[in-house]
Amino acid sequence: MNASETIAAIRADARFAKAAAQLAADHDRTVQDVITLTEIPSPPFGEEKRAAAYLDMLKAHGLEAVEQDEIGNVMGIRRGYGNGDLLVVAAHLDTVFPPGTDVRVRREGTKLFAPGVSDDTWSLAVNLAFIRALDAAGIRTRQDILFLGDVGEEGLGDLRGVRHFFEKSRYRPKVRDFLTVDSPQVEHIVSGGVGSRRYRVTFRGPGGHSYAAFGLVNPMYAMAEAARGLAAVEVPKSPPTTHCVSVVSGGTSINAIANAVTIEVDLRSASAAELQRLDERFLKIVDEAVATENAARSTAAGVITAEIARVGDRPAGETPARSPICAIAAAAVASEGYAPRFEFSSTDANVPMSLGIPALKVGAGGRGGRAHSLDEWLDVEPGESLRGMRTTLATILALAGMEGIG
Repeated sequence: MNASETIAAIRADARFAKAAAQLAADHDRTVQDVITLTEIPSPPFGEEKRAAAYLDMLKAHGLEAVEQDEIGNVMGIRRGYGNGDLLVVAAHLDTVFPPGTDVRVRREGTKLFAPGVSDDTWSLAVNLAFIRALDAAGIRTRQDILFLGDVGEEGLGDLRGVRHFFEKSRYRPKVRDFLTVDSPQVEHIVSGGVGSRRYRVTFRGPGGHSYAAFGLVNPMYAMAEAARGLAAVEVPKSPPTTHCVSVVSGGTSINAIANAVTIEVDLRSASAAELQRLDERFLKIVDEAVATENAARSTAAGVITAEIARVGDRPAGETPARSPICAIAAAAVASEGYAPRFEFSSTDANVPMSLGIPALKVGAGGRGGRAHSLDEWLDVEPGESLRGMRTTLATILALAGMEGIG
C-alpha cells in the first residue's frame, strides 16, 4: 500500500474508530492534564518538578520501562509485537519562561491562557491521551512506541535532552522513526531542521574616564564594528539563512569608557554548509573588529581583546520530501481535510534529522497562539482539537505498523 492507502485503511478500521471515540470521551481529562502540567513551572534548566510529575503520569498509564535518564528526560515504552524496533513520540518538558513567572491558567470559554500552555505542554497531555486511546481500542503495533518527555528544547537548552538520548540511550540503535509533537497546528509539518550557532562575545579593554582618558581604545566601538560587519553580510534566501545580534550588555557609567561589553549572536541556516560559512565569516569579523579598534586609538593602557564562547550549536538536517514518513504525515493531514505544508524550523527533530533518521515535527491538534509570550493561548474546543489528534494518531499508527494493516 502507498501512504494514502495505508492511512485510509487505518481510518476505516473499527479499532481506529474506537480509539477516536476514546479521545473524545477523554477530552476533559486531557484538558485537565494540560492545566495541571502548565501550572508546574518548567523554566530553562529547571524542568525537574514537571519531569517528576510527567514520570508519574507515564507510570500511571501502564507503560513499560518507565525511567528518567541522567540529563532529566523521562520516558516509557508501549510494547509492540515485533523485534523491538522503535518509533519515538516526543514532546518537550521545558518552556522559555524564567523562574518566578506566573504560570497559572486562566480559562475563557474554550481558550486557556498561560505561559507555555501551547508550547509545548499541550503536546505532553495529548501524548498521554494517545496512550489511553490505543489501550482502550486494543490496538497493537509492530514497533515499540517510546513516549519521551525531553528537557532542553528551548533557547540555550540547545536540544540537550534529545541530543543526550541519541548519544547515550541504549534505545538509540533501535530507533527507526522520530516524531516530536510540538505546537497545536497539524497542517504545519516540519521536515527541515534549521541549524544554529550561538555565540557570546565579550570585548575587553583598559577602560577609563570618558573625558580624561579620551583617545584610548574602546571595547564598545569594537563591538559596534563587529555588529556592523555582521549586518553587512549577505546570506542566501534559499536555503534560508539568517543572522542576528540579539543581546547587548556592559559598561559601567555614562562618563566612563567601558572595560567590557558583551554581545550575543544567533546564526541560522537550513544548510549545514551555509551555516559553517556564516560561522567562519562571523569569527573573522570579530577578529577584524578588534584589529580595527586597536589600530584606530591608543593602546598605551592596554589593547582590546575578544573572548568568544559558543553557547549554542543546533545541527541542521532535513528529512527528504519523498521519504515514506513525509508521505504518511501528509496523507494523514489531508485525510482530515487539512492542506499539509512542509516547513523548516528548529525543533527536537533537528537531532535525528542530522543523523539521517527519518524525523518530523507534527502537531497535537487544536489552535494556539502568542507562543513564547505571557499571553500565550490554547483553544481546546473539542471539534478542532479532536480533528487534529486523530491526524497525528493516524500518523503514529502508520509509522509504528498497526496490526492487520499493510
